[in-house]
Amino acid sequence: MATDILQHAIEVFAHGFCFTRSFTHPYLAERVGEMWVVRDAPRRSGDYRREEWIAHSVVPEVIDQTARKHTRGRYAVCAIHGVNESDGPLREGFRALNYRLGGTEPIMVHELKRIPRFDSPVEIARVTTADLADQVNKAARARQILPEHLTKNSPLRQYVALADNKPVGWVRSIDVEGATWCADMYVVPEFRRRGIARAMMAKMLRDDRTTGSKLAVLTASHAGAKLYPLLGYRQIATLMLYTPKKAQ
Repeated sequence: MATDILQHAIEVFAHGFCFTRSFTHPYLAERVGEMWVVRDAPRRSGDYRREEWIAHSVVPEVIDQTARKHTRGRYAVCAIHGVNESDGPLREGFRALNYRLGGTEPIMVHELKRIPRFDSPVEIARVTTADLADQVNKAARARQILPEHLTKNSPLRQYVALADNKPVGWVRSIDVEGATWCADMYVVPEFRRRGIARAMMAKMLRDDRTTGSKLAVLTASHAGAKLYPLLGYRQIATLMLYTPKKAQ
């Protein structure tokens, strides 16, 4: 059962990651053997963005050989180990292959059975108007939501925290394979430690459940790994991001 949840979470991660990367050019999740690769669809012009090869229970030598054989250019490896699995073989294997470890992130899930309620010092709302979408995009300095995502049944739901009608926090939820992927949770520094993030997340999770999701998935930063358990998330794995030291 734990393995099934992890495999489902990895699939949600792959497709959810691709969804937001597709705002400018289609970014696709594909199966290659026992792995996922997420990358640009074929381009007529311009450089390809970096690919990400996602693998669990695949030895570093096989990951390396497969990625080098099939890559279109630059790539990184998202090597995943479950919470009860040692990271030693991955670290040793990638070190021997001359890869650099760029960082680690917990993979966390929420079964959406019990979602706590939190008061918020500011207004929490779903973004449903072009004006509010523009405000969030400007505050984030990157497009967080497109016009086609403003409809009620959109697969992407954007949430915002508003202080004096100005965005001070935002987070996105994306419907993927009967689950939801949480992306880009952020609160501006001067509004942190006030309960805004957990209030936004709780609102998002309730809407996830209402839309039929059975599992919410995310990767956590160091700070997020402390916050998300308060909402009912639990860690099921760790993602280790590796890049080859030699130019491809």
